[in-house]
Amino acid sequence: MAQHPVSDSLGSILHALGDLSEDTTVPRNVRAKLLRALEALRSADEHHIKVSRAMEELDEIVDDPNMQPYTRTQIWNIVSLLETV
Repeated sequence: MAQHPVSDSLGSILHALGDLSEDTTVPRNVRAKLLRALEALRSADEHHIKVSRAMEELDEIVDDPNMQPYTRTQIWNIVSLLETV
């Protein structure tokens, strides 16, 4: 049985957020916000509310001066994926 494309996209977003939140090179405060974004996406809220909350958390951390450029790029990629679901 084929899965819904939104489910597949959300699954890849959850996986990417999970990987980043476990990366020890990412500052602790950033990892905490990544976990909050994960929690928002896993909540029982309506789809558009979950996505909006997660994007809000990610938007807050993109400008963190302590973040590595590669991590920032990964977060931007996740935000781009969230905009499509």
